[in-house]
Amino acid sequence: MPSYQAPLRDMRFVMDEMLDYPAHYAALSKDDDASPDVVSAILEEGARFARDVLLPINQSGDAEGCRLEGGEVKAPKGFKEAYQQYVEGGWPSLAADPEHGGQGLPHSLAMLLSEMICATNLAWGMYPGLSHGAADALRHHGTDEQKATYLTKLVEGVWTGTMCLTEPHCGTDLGLIKTRAVPAEGDAYAITGTKIFISAGEHDLAENIVHLVLAKLPDAPEGSKGISLFVVPKFMPDAQGNVGERNGVTCGSLEHKMGIHGNATCVMNFDGATGYLVGPPNKGLACMFTMMNAARLGVGIQGLGLIEASFQNSLSYARDRLQMRGLSGKQAPDKPADPIIVHPDVRRMLLTQKAFAEGGRMLVLYAAQMLDIVEHGQPGEEQERAETLLGLLTPIVKAFLTEVGFESTNEGVQIFGGHGFIKEWGMEQLVRDARITRLYEGTTGIQALDLLGRKVLMSQGESLKVFTKEIHKFCKAEADNPALKEFVEPLAKLNAEWGELTMGIGMKAMQDREEVGAASVDYLMYSGYVALAYLFARAAKQASVSLEGDDKAFYTAKLNTARFYYQRLLPRTQAHAQMIKAGAQSLMAISSEDFGLGFEI
Repeated sequence: MPSYQAPLRDMRFVMDEMLDYPAHYAALSKDDDASPDVVSAILEEGARFARDVLLPINQSGDAEGCRLEGGEVKAPKGFKEAYQQYVEGGWPSLAADPEHGGQGLPHSLAMLLSEMICATNLAWGMYPGLSHGAADALRHHGTDEQKATYLTKLVEGVWTGTMCLTEPHCGTDLGLIKTRAVPAEGDAYAITGTKIFISAGEHDLAENIVHLVLAKLPDAPEGSKGISLFVVPKFMPDAQGNVGERNGVTCGSLEHKMGIHGNATCVMNFDGATGYLVGPPNKGLACMFTMMNAARLGVGIQGLGLIEASFQNSLSYARDRLQMRGLSGKQAPDKPADPIIVHPDVRRMLLTQKAFAEGGRMLVLYAAQMLDIVEHGQPGEEQERAETLLGLLTPIVKAFLTEVGFESTNEGVQIFGGHGFIKEWGMEQLVRDARITRLYEGTTGIQALDLLGRKVLMSQGESLKVFTKEIHKFCKAEADNPALKEFVEPLAKLNAEWGELTMGIGMKAMQDREEVGAASVDYLMYSGYVALAYLFARAAKQASVSLEGDDKAFYTAKLNTARFYYQRLLPRTQAHAQMIKAGAQSLMAISSEDFGLGFEI
């Protein structure tokens, strides 16, 4: 069975030394709820829960999968008991509003817990995962009655939530949805339609499931402007707010998937189900984005968790597996062969995983600071800046970390060699689980269009400038620091190039809108690599001043990982830059009718 230890030392380095989380937390709140002692206790207990409760049922849950019996879904053995421990431990309420029974702690703490959960049992983590987004959507857009009915139960974890968007004939283009909401008795609506790919749409972990459903009213405008949002519970709450009669929503079937077998991915049928409008009519997509943005950050954290899990197990295996001798001679003369960790190409793969794990963690915790400020900071310029940065970083967190997450888990299989292809080692499961992260909550292509089209070009580049100005100030401040020259000089050049590439795309797009779509994914990946380069430079600065302390080995490794990233991974930006500059012509030149094959398909 794969092993896992939460990377608490690295988490604390990023939080306490690099990003100064103690001061960050102190600025958010007037009390001591997020004091260093509390944060430490949460991290330690979260690590124990992930390692001792979730990891042991990960492989078995993948092998067993979910079962649909008489319209009811049974989760794999041990999942329900683990969820009960999760609820009893108060984990669902960690970052929720105290007004609704939450602990009111910063969202960044919940995101650290999420990384541990995703690293040990991604499929299980999806059951409670969407509940946070559902609660946020209701908190922001629900009526007082809806908040009173649903929020406390969701915050406690007694009920879970889902997000019902996709239909058999449409995925991202939600303007095509056919689900209908017809006015019924009082303020209720009868919801009828079919939704697919609904994660945790039906299960036996919680006593009720609260579905947030996109549907169209009878007089709705065409397209996405005619979408409304409805809350549709599995069981109707009674007068006391407890589970009452069964609603007209059922699981028609379970999807047979490549990965995340332990999570129920459902086809959900709404047959005149009773639902209630959330937010204004025909504004459902805007309301749902509250939930979707939270989910996108969550999926990025899934990518991070899987990178860390793959890295830890790859490193352990590479230290033990004997294969050939080192090219420069025997490295372990007392053994019949050397451990494969001595071989340069194995080290390349290990360091790729390590760099993406540590860089991804810095990116997530940097974005988490922005989220904390948006949700708990004082209104004003700093909060506005944080909101702009969070909007810019969200598609990067989601798409970049899931792309390199899939790469990193594949490298894990490669390090294990033939054993990586065998199920009992657990490495191939990480690859299968990682593959979905590039798809759901918006594919990489959709995130790239959001970043380049909506966030950057629609703001005339102003949102990007908020981030590039910060990088510029760092480079300027450290320009004369000899310890950082190897990082600052290339970072400054890339930061300038980032702006030039953006301007070039914008100029081309004025003549041909296809240029945006042609450049978008390369632009997102370029952005991700530069963002990590900035954070690694900051990490290198902190590590360089801490080398003479008691933990020299940790700081030396941090500097070496930063160097590896700059020398071996950051050059990928130049390939992306060249592809951005190539434009749309070669992509659009071939006829779509036969795609140049000379025959029909």
